[in-house]
Amino acid sequence: MTKWIYSFGAGHNEGNAGMRNLLGGKGANLAEMANIGLPVPPGFTITTEVCSAFYDNGRAYPSDLEAQIDAAMAAVEDAMGLRFGDANAPLLVSVRSGARVSMPGMMDTVLNLGLNDETVEGLVRSSGDSRFAWDSYRRFIQMYGSVVLGVPHHRFEDILEHAKRALDKEDDTALTAEDWQDVVKDYKAIVLRETGTPFPEKPKDQLWGAIGAVFGSWMNPRANTYRKLHDIPASWGTAVNVQSMVFGNMGSDCATGVCFTRDPSTGENIFYGEYLINAQGEDVVAGIRTPQPMSAERATPDQNPMEKALPEAYKEMLNVRSLLERHYKDMQDIEFTVQSNKLYLLQTRNGKRTAAAALRIAIDMAQEGLITQEEAITRVPPSSLDQLLHPILDPKAERTQLARGLPASPGAATGVIAFSAEDVEDRASKGEDVILVRIETSPEDVHGMHAARGVLTTRGGMTSHAAVVARGMGRVCVAGAGSITVDYKAQTMSVSGHTLKAGDWITLDGGTGAVYLGRVPTIAPSLSGDFSTLMGWADSVRRLGIRANAETPEDAETARRFGAEGIGLCRTEHMFFGPDRIGHVRQMIMAEDSAARARAIDALLPFQRDDFTALFRIMAGLPVTIRLLDPPLHEFLPHGEVELKEVAAALGQDVETLRARRSALSESNPMLGHRGCRLGISHPEIYAMQVRAITEAALAVSKETGKQVIPEIMIPLVGTKAELDLVRKASEAVIANVLEEQKAELTYLIGTMIELPRAAITADQIAESADFFSFGTNDLTQTALGLSRDDAGSFLPSYVEKGLLPQDPFISIDREGVGGLVRMGVEKGRATKPGLKLGICGEHGGDPLSISFFEEVGLDYVSCSPFRVPVARLASAQAALAARRNAVKA
Repeated sequence: MTKWIYSFGAGHNEGNAGMRNLLGGKGANLAEMANIGLPVPPGFTITTEVCSAFYDNGRAYPSDLEAQIDAAMAAVEDAMGLRFGDANAPLLVSVRSGARVSMPGMMDTVLNLGLNDETVEGLVRSSGDSRFAWDSYRRFIQMYGSVVLGVPHHRFEDILEHAKRALDKEDDTALTAEDWQDVVKDYKAIVLRETGTPFPEKPKDQLWGAIGAVFGSWMNPRANTYRKLHDIPASWGTAVNVQSMVFGNMGSDCATGVCFTRDPSTGENIFYGEYLINAQGEDVVAGIRTPQPMSAERATPDQNPMEKALPEAYKEMLNVRSLLERHYKDMQDIEFTVQSNKLYLLQTRNGKRTAAAALRIAIDMAQEGLITQEEAITRVPPSSLDQLLHPILDPKAERTQLARGLPASPGAATGVIAFSAEDVEDRASKGEDVILVRIETSPEDVHGMHAARGVLTTRGGMTSHAAVVARGMGRVCVAGAGSITVDYKAQTMSVSGHTLKAGDWITLDGGTGAVYLGRVPTIAPSLSGDFSTLMGWADSVRRLGIRANAETPEDAETARRFGAEGIGLCRTEHMFFGPDRIGHVRQMIMAEDSAARARAIDALLPFQRDDFTALFRIMAGLPVTIRLLDPPLHEFLPHGEVELKEVAAALGQDVETLRARRSALSESNPMLGHRGCRLGISHPEIYAMQVRAITEAALAVSKETGKQVIPEIMIPLVGTKAELDLVRKASEAVIANVLEEQKAELTYLIGTMIELPRAAITADQIAESADFFSFGTNDLTQTALGLSRDDAGSFLPSYVEKGLLPQDPFISIDREGVGGLVRMGVEKGRATKPGLKLGICGEHGGDPLSISFFEEVGLDYVSCSPFRVPVARLASAQAALAARRNAVKA
């Protein structure tokens, strides 16, 4: 018989932290906390395998699941001394999701399950608090009605707001038991009206409804969006955790809260969190009430910290903080409840954090001896470093502060205001920078948060949905800016005498919580301190070299600043679009006689020489790989009449002749047309000019700096050894001429791009004539899969959603297909020439998943965009460490 249920708590723990794939992160951690003696309310976990079976069998459960749930529930009843559905001493439970990786707010939760018109009276008698019991009942109907029965959440909120207005009461806590009884009646009426059936009274029916809702929420739109953003496979499924309720809403000696063992925004080693007295957990994260700080040190005079309000429970939380960090060896995100001054732990998990916090926590923990330096390297997601590499507000810039909220996720963001996720996506799709402004966010807003530059909320704290999700996405967030009034209907936000509408500009400072009017200038971040330390540790263990794709001095300087060890791809065609040279390029292409083409080429030579001189100078002896011209001709042909007339005048030809020439040069499929080495073979004078410019620049910088410059000349789009032989011979002749003219010597390399399947298949032949290979995985992906990178975006997302592809192959390399060609090229190339230098210069060079593959196949370096260099440095270190671990296991 398959075991579908694992119990935890009350001395009966069937799981542990190592079972997260089966029990989900929440279930595994509940069992682990109980194993180490922490106060965890007893319960049981329904495994992720049930979720898989549920979807594999048309949303039907395994036949023996019900009996196992009944047995597990009986064990919880015995542990608590209560009975599920008993009218005198009712057991209430929570039903929560729990995937193997944290997906905060993405799936559904139900609290206080088991209440009905009879058991609520039992709760009144057992608790001695009528108000608490009826408050719990209305919470249950509201949550169950929304999550399980599909009644819009705002229907319940409208009833509650109407009741408070009628009673002239502002806070929920001011309502009496009798008030809540009236609200419960109205809630049940709205359920009947919306669903056509009465609210379910039988606790067992309620339980199965909630279990189905949690499993169903695994495939809801917001969960699907979150999984897509974070590369979480749908096949993993979610577990369901059924746990006995403990109550933070029974009075002034009760509370609920969320805390982090370290500051999730900065990484500072301080106890960080928020709580609410007389509340349940959803109140803290939903932003309905503004929570209070945990510690007195972080409190303002008008706040009531837990350290003072509930000193014994706070003291116990300090011990829990220390124990959990030592046990898990990572910063923890803890959910807790205090019932009648007794502390209960409802969850722990590795806390989500900003990139800056991840850096600091990893380094501090290594220096504290909790983890090793190698473990610290693995703790920081490489892609999260993007958060550190973008501008911050210029401290010298003038600004007008509108409001101040909580600094929920650091960084600076400027954009136009949008009040809905849909408006954000619409504006962002048109190239606008957008700030999502909400009273509070909900999981339905996640797609808009992802498209936005920043998020501003008027309610909620540092652990609200907006704060947690924004930090995880690396979006700037200011939360709880309570002085701002948002009017969704009017599409305005008002504060300090200003009324701003959708489309107006604001600026957020996620580091201070400030909100500014208009656009505030930014400056580049400082990459030192923790960043430099971690990069140093990463560099000490990585094997792959890290270069950058760069054509301009600005790109080259950025690459050097971020730690690039050279240029792995200089796309020379990008240099030709400047206004002072594009005319000469068009003349070169459109000329029908060699003399006119030669004049245009001669005009381009000094530009190219200066271009290469600047790059060699900045790289100061580091390798620079220069790709000879590889233009799809359509990018350079004169398009409008004005451009056509300019070229005609320069060439001394009439416009009609040039129009016919343009038509003759136009291609149906220019990406597979007259480009790359094919152009160099048809018009060798073009490559001759470039090789001369490279050689002269290298000699000049070598003489100027005293450092040897070794240019790497890369011949693009080679499909046969014969092509490479022809272009190489011509290039070497040009180099020899320059060296003879200057009576100089120069060491150089001539290699090729492997970007066609034929080149990979015949790499053993091509290697005979190449000093290096650089895999151009952008074009190799296009040619291997028959996909246009420019056009496939219209349908590739649906392929990923339907599981036809694991991810977009232009973002992460297709290991089996394109990766198979890379592996073949590596093996065949080195079979011919064991010391052949091998690199990759496609966009995959900055993708952590692809970098692990390049480590596996034994490339020498990766080259990526300048801003991805730190990502590649860290990812390559992690790949090297993973390779070592795998070697030890083997």
